[in-house]
Amino acid sequence: MTTIEAEAPAAVPARRRRKTRSWRRAGMGAAALAGVLVIWELAARAIGDSVTLPTVTETARTLVKYLTTTYPEVQGKTLVEDALISTGRILAGFAIGSAGGILLGSAMAGSRVVRELADPLIGVVRPLPPIAFIPLLVVWFGIGETSKVVLILFGVLPVVTIATLGALDAVPADLLNASRSLGASPVRTMLRVRLRAAAPGVITGMRIAMGGAWTSIIAAEMIAATGGVGFLILQAGNYLQTPLIFSGIAEIAVLGFAFDGLLRLLLRLADPSTRR
Repeated sequence: MTTIEAEAPAAVPARRRRKTRSWRRAGMGAAALAGVLVIWELAARAIGDSVTLPTVTETARTLVKYLTTTYPEVQGKTLVEDALISTGRILAGFAIGSAGGILLGSAMAGSRVVRELADPLIGVVRPLPPIAFIPLLVVWFGIGETSKVVLILFGVLPVVTIATLGALDAVPADLLNASRSLGASPVRTMLRVRLRAAAPGVITGMRIAMGGAWTSIIAAEMIAATGGVGFLILQAGNYLQTPLIFSGIAEIAVLGFAFDGLLRLLLRLADPSTRR
């Protein structure tokens, strides 16, 4: 019997175990979510005031209703339309900020001069909350899409830059020396070896930045916007439409979970060792 023939049967149980673990994690997650919904329903029935805390069923009915019904009724938008507006802003700002962070982090890792120039700036900017710049961005760019995209970019760029720099610095020197000894140029080593090895760390930083991007855009839409999920939640709060507020929050949770799932899938493709 060859080595491949001996190892093949062992690979099948391993795949089955991974599949079983995946289903178990999904089942545990669903059970935890169901438990939270049950506690929510019981607490809402005990309070007995839908303005303070609506029931799960009432929130679900409101969510389904406003998927196709505008709010406010005059010049308002549906939940789907508001979700598309917020998603478009997130995608634009996140894509630009991530690309800029990867480029800047790579430049800092590859050039000592760039690192010495950019590191103090990143260190000063990173602790600043993007929300604090909303009034300034409104003055500069108005309440249109540009201010929202710049706000997200401002929050994403430092996080992805630091994640990229840290992941690149963690690549073993032996791997880089082997690439150079085989004739690869510094640029080719960076693109074909170092960035590939650092991809899992970069994607993890992007996942963290995505959470901050949603926080920033919802806050911006509550302060200076005429559409988006944050604007909808603010309008619902002004008229004490608590079930609609929870519907908007649920929509953010679903969208955030979906985006994080896509990034986790990308992480699994970049690092097969995460498939467990």
